[in-house]
Amino acid sequence: MIVVTGAAGFIGSNLVTKLNQEGLTNLLLVDDFTHADKNKNLEKKQFTEKTDREDFIEWFRYNADKVEFIFHIGARTDTTEFDSKVFDKLNVNYSKALWNICADNSIPYLYASSAATYGMGELGYNDDHDVIESLKPLNPYGESKNEFDKWVLKQEKKPPFWAGFKFFNVYGPNEYHKGRMASVIFHAFNQIQEKGSMKLFRSHNPDYKNGEQKRDFIFVKDLIEVLFYFYKNQYNSGIYNLGTGNARTFLDLVKATFIAMGVEENIGFIDTPEDIRDKYQYFTEARMTKLREAGYSQPFCSLEEGITDYVQNYLVKHLYN
Repeated sequence: MIVVTGAAGFIGSNLVTKLNQEGLTNLLLVDDFTHADKNKNLEKKQFTEKTDREDFIEWFRYNADKVEFIFHIGARTDTTEFDSKVFDKLNVNYSKALWNICADNSIPYLYASSAATYGMGELGYNDDHDVIESLKPLNPYGESKNEFDKWVLKQEKKPPFWAGFKFFNVYGPNEYHKGRMASVIFHAFNQIQEKGSMKLFRSHNPDYKNGEQKRDFIFVKDLIEVLFYFYKNQYNSGIYNLGTGNARTFLDLVKATFIAMGVEENIGFIDTPEDIRDKYQYFTEARMTKLREAGYSQPFCSLEEGITDYVQNYLVKHLYN
C-alpha cells in the first residue's frame, strides 16, 4: 500500500492521479476530509482507503507492515498564518512522527519541503545540505519547513530511502479550493474573466521595473513527474530543489494567460501592500544541478506551455485533473 498525505489538496490530488495513471490503486489517502470543495479533487480517483490526518499516526504505528511507501505532501501551507503552534503541530511534529515510524519499519519516505525556507534568498537558492542550517525564512510556515529539514539532517536513524523537495511556485489544476493562497495564474484567470484586465504589484525596488519581479514557476504535472521518478528510483536520499531553474517575470506570466484565454492584453499596477512590502521577494530561481545529478533528465515545460494547458484544459472548463 502507498500512503499519500494531503491527498485531497492541490499537489496531493495530482499525485493520486499520476499513481492511478501508472496502475497504482492500492492507496491510503490521508487528509482532513471535512472540506467539500477540497474533496472534489478526489472525484473519480481510485484508492483503497481514506483516513483522517488526526487518526493516521496511530493507524500507521499498528499497520506499518501494510505500507510500501509514504508520500508526505500534507502540511499547513498558509504563509499569512502567524501562530507558530499550528505549524509545530502539523508541519514539524507530525512529520517527525512519520519519519520515526518509517525508520523503525524500513519504509521509504518522501516529503514536501518548500522554497519558503530560503527567505529573501540572501544565501542564494542552493540545495546543498550545509546551507540549510543558516537559512532565514520570512514567516512561520517557512520556518517550520526549515526546522524539519534541519532535524532530518541530524538523524542517525533513517528510513532506507528518503527525499525532501523544496517546492518553488507551483501552479496547475486542482487549486480551486485554495482561495488567496492559489497561484497567480489562477487569480489572473479569474480577474481577466471578470474585468478583462489584470493588476500586478508595482515594483518598490529600483533594480526591477514594474511587473519584472521574477519567480521560478513550475507546472504541477512536472513536479509530480519528479516525485514519481524518486518513487521508482530510490537511490539518492537527500533534500532537493524542485523548480525549473528558470526564473520568469510576472509580466511573462500574465501575458501568457491573456494569450491562452484569447483576450486582449490589459495590464495595470497597484502598490504592493505595506504589510508585506518589506518581505516581498523580487527574485527566486532554483538551482537544479543536484536533481539532474540524481538522474532526473526530463525537461520541464515552459511557462507558456504550462499556462496554456492549465487555462484551456482546466480553468476554462472548470475541470479537475
